[in-house]
This record gives sequence, C-alpha cells and structure tokens, in this order.
Amino acid sequence: MGDQLMNERSYPDRPWVGVGGIVFQDDKVLLVKRGREPGLGKWSIPGGAVEIGETVNRAIQREIEEETGLIVEVIDLIEIFERIIPDPQGRILYHYILLDYWCVIKGGQLMAQSDADEAGFFPVVSLKTINLPQETERVILKAYEKHQNIFLTKNKKEKKNQ
Repeated sequence: MGDQLMNERSYPDRPWVGVGGIVFQDDKVLLVKRGREPGLGKWSIPGGAVEIGETVNRAIQREIEEETGLIVEVIDLIEIFERIIPDPQGRILYHYILLDYWCVIKGGQLMAQSDADEAGFFPVVSLKTINLPQETERVILKAYEKHQNIFLTKNKKEKKNQ
C-alpha cells in the first residue's frame, strides 16, 4: 500500500485536499510521528487526504481515529494553506491544499495506529524543541488561542462557581 500511496500522491497532476485536526488536552497538543512520506519520521498534527464522497468533517474524524484511536468533534476551521514540496530537480513531488481544524476529544483511547509511528500530547510551550515546520507551529498556536479563550476560561468559571 505504501508504494501505491507514493505513486498516487507523488508527482500529482492536481493538488490533493488534505485535512488536519488540532486537538488539545489542557495545555498540551496532540502530535503524531509520521510513518510514511511526506514527512516520514517527523512530528505533525494528525490528518490525511479527503477520500472521494467524504465530507471534510468526516475525513478529519476518520484520520484522527485511524492514527491515534481518539474520537473527536470538529469545532472550527483554523487555517487553509498549501504545502508544495519540490524534488531536487524542481519538479513538484507533492502538492496539498490543507484544511486544519480545531477539534475536541469525545472518546477513544490514545494509541498510535495506521500510518502514525507514535502519538502523544506535547506541551504547547515546548513546540520549538520538536522541530515542527513553521506553518504547523503557527497553526497550532492559532488554535491554542481559541482553545484557551473558550475552554480554559470556561473551566476557570466552573471551578470558581463550585
């Protein structure tokens, strides 16, 4: 299957639509270590390609569950950007249009699966030490701002009212 995926997505004649799910647990973000190209062996947010006939929300839920075992609810679009990766000769090896969404955990148990070699929650303050692509770090921080404003503020109010 890995070779088929490489042939299917490498040197495309059109961009692929990909999705990513940004999931927090308190002040930590969910990351997966990629088990295949593009980004083999690098940490990233969980996600993958949208399949024919699949909605974007369902694609995000499926990818996160396949890679991490977690069941999520999709909350909000954080950012859309393109990832264009040329080969050494300058030809386009990969071209993805990526839709990254903020999600919240609804169930499941964290366990790396599918094309993720590892999965875990990492402190948002330590992102620079993980060597993430700059745009990945930026979109995580953008989602974290929403997460803090909505969920962390809500939790503080609930504790105060107890």
